[in-house]
Amino acid sequence: MSTTEVAYLAGGCFWGMEDLLRKLPGVIQTEVGYMGGETKNATYNIVKTGTTNHAESVKITFDPNKITYQDLLLYFFKIHDPTTTNRQGNDIGTQYRSAIFYTSDKQKDDAEIVRARVDKSGVWKNPVVTQILKAAEFWPAEEYHQDYLQKNPGGYTCHFERKIEFKQ
Repeated sequence: MSTTEVAYLAGGCFWGMEDLLRKLPGVIQTEVGYMGGETKNATYNIVKTGTTNHAESVKITFDPNKITYQDLLLYFFKIHDPTTTNRQGNDIGTQYRSAIFYTSDKQKDDAEIVRARVDKSGVWKNPVVTQILKAAEFWPAEEYHQDYLQKNPGGYTCHFERKIEFKQ
């Protein structure tokens, strides 16, 4: 019997993040939404103002027997630029920040290990600014945001997998 775990990651526009993460072996389900702010029932129209402190995030349900949390995080660091504060590509604002929202002490420890490894690797020219924060309420995004790039294959994304390795 397979167990599942949930991860919450923010790395800019959630469309591109979700599209890449869903394709990983071991990922069972993805859902885009908002996390990290104080506003209840967060919606795109509120979050896009950059005043709520929510980040566009992806909820990832995965099988830890097929992909470990650390491997999921290493992939996360390959598909966005973790060195830009409140920005990914043309998207600017706190809602586009790089963040890992942990759900357990083990996830927190793993996130700190992976972030330090990525930073120490020297792959990125600037220091990694990814936040590691306790998961809070996740507000699912509106239906038209879910699976957006599957529904709109020509849609905008600034995410892609970089062919990089983070040496230990």
